Amino acid sequence: MRRLLPLVVATVLLVALVVWVATPGRSRTATVVTSGTSTTVASASVASSVTTVPPTTGPPTTVPPTTGPPTTTTTTDAGGLPQTAALPSSASPQFQAAMQALFTAIVAGTPATASGAFFPQGAYVQLKDIDGALYDYQHRLLGDFDVDVMAAHAELGAGATGANLTSVQVPMQYAHWVPSGKCENGVGYFEVANSRVVYTEDGATRSFGIASLISWRGEWYVVHLGAILRPGSGGVVLDPEAGTGTSAPSTTC
Repeated sequence: MRRLLPLVVATVLLVALVVWVATPGRSRTATVVTSGTSTTVASASVASSVTTVPPTTGPPTTVPPTTGPPTTTTTTDAGGLPQTAALPSSASPQFQAAMQALFTAIVAGTPATASGAFFPQGAYVQLKDIDGALYDYQHRLLGDFDVDVMAAHAELGAGATGANLTSVQVPMQYAHWVPSGKCENGVGYFEVANSRVVYTEDGATRSFGIASLISWRGEWYVVHLGAILRPGSGGVVLDPEAGTGTSAPSTTC
């Protein structure tokens, strides 16, 4: 029995060693005691079995930028707003731009491109105390303006494309307030007659008149270009002259 005991102990220790070595980890050494002697056994280095799985990659996901509807800028039509009693200035940026647009339209013979210089439709409907104000605006007033622009274009002649606007002279000393109730108007306004469009063409200074400017909300607009009382259905150029010309005092209403 005593002889078997060391053998049993050695067997147990050997089994324990095998189990210990099989455990993943670093290199280890073990001491085995057999029959009163010890034996150092170097264990094999056993590394953990690790499977590396490469990351799964698919095609890149593209997220389109979030966009809303385009931003639009809305310009308020002055004709849709109420009148004011402000006296216009001929030096205002709006008036200067409008006169440049008017002259450019005359040079090109394109009345529609001068619409910003002409009295607004909505303002005319508010101003006139008559039946059919909208029809009157569209079929008489605007029509007269169109044929007057074409008459001024013809006045410039073959050198029209070389003509350049110098100034628009507004005789502010003649500006006056027209109260409501006069000339079939339900709203008051400022009016000034006989302004002068001064331009150069072929090295010479020339000019022609604007029959009537009237106000809306503190800005001047052309309401009659060539004439107020017209001799016929054709276009009219008011007092074309060499030089800057002269603005005569006049009241149209």
